[in-house]
Amino acid sequence: MFDTLLLRTFVAVVDADGFSRAAERLHLTQSAVSGHLRRLEEQVGKPLLKRTTRSQHLSADGERLLSYARAILALNRDALAELTRAPFHGQVRVGLSEDFAEPRLLRVLQDFVAQYPGMELKVQVNIPGTLLNALHQGELDLVLGSLCETGHAGQLLWQEPLVWMGAEQPCQAWPTPLPLALFPEPCPYRAAALTGLAQAGIAQHTAMLCSSNAALKAAVLSGFAVAPMPLSQWQPGLAVIAAEHGLPKLPDAQFRLFTAAESDPQLIASLSQLIVEQALPQRR
Repeated sequence: MFDTLLLRTFVAVVDADGFSRAAERLHLTQSAVSGHLRRLEEQVGKPLLKRTTRSQHLSADGERLLSYARAILALNRDALAELTRAPFHGQVRVGLSEDFAEPRLLRVLQDFVAQYPGMELKVQVNIPGTLLNALHQGELDLVLGSLCETGHAGQLLWQEPLVWMGAEQPCQAWPTPLPLALFPEPCPYRAAALTGLAQAGIAQHTAMLCSSNAALKAAVLSGFAVAPMPLSQWQPGLAVIAAEHGLPKLPDAQFRLFTAAESDPQLIASLSQLIVEQALPQRR
């Protein structure tokens, strides 16, 4: 019989694409994660990962076990939730930055609420700084958002480069001061961009103040302005402005999950686990 602890570690290593990220996600040491996988491979009697000095890939047996592992963990979680569930009456308030406001995640939230007939779900989409302020004031129970070089607590889901994005074929050289498309304060991308430009001595002005990713991308695609954007938001028509153009390097965007200490701990922990396991694996 498989140990669910070992299966959970195996799935985390695959989803996180590495031992160190899996260790951070599971709040374990990297050696503990390696030990769990080694024990699982001993139990199976076959290697589950093909390792090289630079990468790792699932073996054929690892591919087969992965689907079983996900199913076993899902059944285990569902059984525990069903048998320990207490009646819940009230609201669960979730804050999402636009990076997370997508159908897959919303369907997961909808499925979670369906398990609790007395629950009302409220979702607020806003910039991360505003959402975190609301969380700290007790107005939200859970927040999914991105920050840069943060000292905030919260579970790190993944991180990626924050880059300068411009039109693929700009009409002309950028004028001085540099035209920017930015979100309003308190936005971590805005703060990182303005700080970097100030330190590099590059004059700028906010040519377009945006309230949505769609408006930000329109400003960049048209060649109207440049903007700081996570690398994953690239699309045809956009171009990453390389360092040789003189713009300063930006810090990574860190995508994190935050929870309120005052909220129902078991309920919010269950929702957090569901989000991480079912809504986000393809993003990390």
